[in-house]
Amino acid sequence: MQTVLAVLCLVPAAALVRGAPSRVAATPRKASPSAYLSEIPQGPPDAILGIAAAFRASNADDKVNVCVGAYRDDVGVPYVLPSVTEAERRLLDRGEKKEYAPIEGLADFRQKALEFAYGEDCAALKEGRIAGVQTLSGTGACRVAGEFYARFLPEGTAVYVSDPTWGNHIPIMELAGLEVRKYRYLDRETNGLDYEAFLEDIDAAPAGSVFLLHACAHNPTGVDPTRDQWDAVSKKILAKGHHVLMDCAYQGFASGDAEADAFAIRKFLDDGHSLLLAQSFAKNFGLYGERVGTLSVVCKDTEEVERVMSQLKRIIRPMYSSPPIHGALIVKEVLSDDALRAQYYDECAQMAERIGGMRVRLREEIEAAGSEHDWTHVTDQIGMFAFTGMTSDMCDTLTADYSIYLTKDGRISVAGVNSGNIKYIAKAVHEVTHGKEIGVAA
Repeated sequence: MQTVLAVLCLVPAAALVRGAPSRVAATPRKASPSAYLSEIPQGPPDAILGIAAAFRASNADDKVNVCVGAYRDDVGVPYVLPSVTEAERRLLDRGEKKEYAPIEGLADFRQKALEFAYGEDCAALKEGRIAGVQTLSGTGACRVAGEFYARFLPEGTAVYVSDPTWGNHIPIMELAGLEVRKYRYLDRETNGLDYEAFLEDIDAAPAGSVFLLHACAHNPTGVDPTRDQWDAVSKKILAKGHHVLMDCAYQGFASGDAEADAFAIRKFLDDGHSLLLAQSFAKNFGLYGERVGTLSVVCKDTEEVERVMSQLKRIIRPMYSSPPIHGALIVKEVLSDDALRAQYYDECAQMAERIGGMRVRLREEIEAAGSEHDWTHVTDQIGMFAFTGMTSDMCDTLTADYSIYLTKDGRISVAGVNSGNIKYIAKAVHEVTHGKEIGVAA
């Protein structure tokens, strides 16, 4: 009897029902654990890096890459600063170890990086009132800043970004759980600053919002406020009690003068803002792949610094544990040595001078090709990018018919323009804009 019961327990209930087949149905095969992968949709390519990939895949002999913001010399070759090469040689000669950095990064690098941004004589730095951590370049700094705001500002606080802004700003902040809104910045009729609208949107935002500002060489427009305009922006933000996240990716690379390019940072510090600074050394040191940056938070005293640092480290530890050291050691070496620092400043000025010269020549060549448009905005703007005012259709035509690869908002990386391709680019720009309106949103 016990044997019969045991057998019955092994038979599915359906097999015991009158009229059911006498044979036990086979157990269905379980789906593979990786079956979920077949349901994952194809994601869109990155707006910038996807275009760079398309450029690499092109077989056109006359193809031109004016998309990615990476410096090239006048023959289109990536440029390694001689001061960086010398710093690397010294690191090798000293036998620098490859140990993990602390969560907050290398102390000597952080000190030199913050002095570079805030000034060697900065009182807040000397008083120990600025909390600073090493980050994965400026992108990592913005990501940590977004997480910091999401944890410690009131729920529902929005981050305001310029219209337009660097494309990665919006997903960075959204993935940190923050609402992203836009403030008017570019006047698309003139390709200059929409100054009054900028001030109006600061005033209209709910008190205590976050305003993400570009310290210099605004990306993608190349349009910066004047010093007087920065002063008015600073006062308006203070009056509304807003917080400021300043993104500094081009210090020294914009005008060729690192001290001049730090004007907005130092003004906002002196004016007493609730200030976070995201700092990158990709462009100005040519350290694109080294991922060198900092995030700093201006505090009221050293006790506040200690608490802020503890929370920044709590954010970083599960995110990427600790930053890479090689690029940080290079920056520290350059900024710590008087002769090497002077050499670096000269090299940085030369890069900025070449880009400025290409702006002038590009405008001249477009005009010489017969264009009747006003291209003064190309020379009025500053930094790596020229915001041309071309529509997305014009940009598509440049790529399809001329193999000139650029972003669909009409932004051109002037670093990709050189003596060998400038006439070709200028003629193509004239061809796609001839008889059509520019300076209006696509």
